[in-house]
Amino acid sequence: MHRSIPAWITCGALLLALAGSSTAAEKVTILFVGAEAGPAWKGAEQGIIEANILGRFTGQGYELKRSSASAVPKGAAAVIVAAGGPAAAGISDRVDGAVVNVTDGSDSLRKRCRANLFHTIPSDRMRADALAQWRRNSESQNNHVRAWHPDFVKFAARDLNNRYRKTHGEAMDDEAWAAWAAVKTITEAVTRGQTTDPIAIARYLREELEFDGQKGAPHSFRDTGQLRQPLLIVEDGKLVAEAPVRGVADPDDLDTLGLAACP
Repeated sequence: MHRSIPAWITCGALLLALAGSSTAAEKVTILFVGAEAGPAWKGAEQGIIEANILGRFTGQGYELKRSSASAVPKGAAAVIVAAGGPAAAGISDRVDGAVVNVTDGSDSLRKRCRANLFHTIPSDRMRADALAQWRRNSESQNNHVRAWHPDFVKFAARDLNNRYRKTHGEAMDDEAWAAWAAVKTITEAVTRGQTTDPIAIARYLREELEFDGQKGAPHSFRDTGQLRQPLLIVEDGKLVAEAPVRGVADPDDLDTLGLAACP
C-alpha cells in the first residue's frame, strides 16, 4: 500500500530513512520526568508523533513514557527532564544514557559539564547575551528573549507552529519547542547513528549531531551540553529580531550566546 510522505520530511531525511530501512524494527522508549499536562510534555508528544511518521519508512518506533526521577533505570535509552535542574543533574549521575533538560536555564547546571547531560532550553546567559546585543541597536527596555515564538515563520517554523497548533490547539512556547527538540535530537541519534544503545546515543549527541531546529542554523551541542541555537528578540509583544544580532555579532557564530565551553 502506498504511503504518502509528509511535506516536512526533507529529501535528505527520506533518503536516510530508506537507506536505514533494513535495520531491525525496535521500539525505543523515551522517559519523561515532569508534569504530564504542561507544554514540555506536549512538545515531546509532538516530537514523538513526527518521529513515528518518519519511522514508517525506517521501521523504527518511539514511545513517550512518564517516570518519576527516582524510578528512571540506569539503562534508560534517553530521558527528558522538565522537573528542574536538580532532578536533571541527579538523573544524569545515575544513568548511562542521554538526559535532556528542557526547562531549567541555570548556568550552574551547564558548568557541571556532564558527558550525558544536555540542554535544549537556552541558558540564562544565552538570553542575557542576546538581549545585550539587541540593546546596542535599540533603546527600548520592553523586550525579552525567546527560544521560540508563534509568529516565527522562517525556515519552516511556520509549518512546525501549524503542526503543533493542530495537535494541541494552542501556540508552541519555549518549553514546548525545547522538548520537541529533545525528542528530535534523540530520534536523529537513533536513526543516523543506527543505534539504540544508551551510551552510543549520548555520544552521538555530543560528538556528531547537527540538528535542524527550524531556526535556520544547524544546531549542535557544546561540551557544556548546551544546544547551540539562534534566539528570538521580542519587543512590545512583537517578534523583531534574531540573535546573534547582525551588525553587533557574527550571525553565524552561535557561540556568541552563552558559555561557549566548559570552564
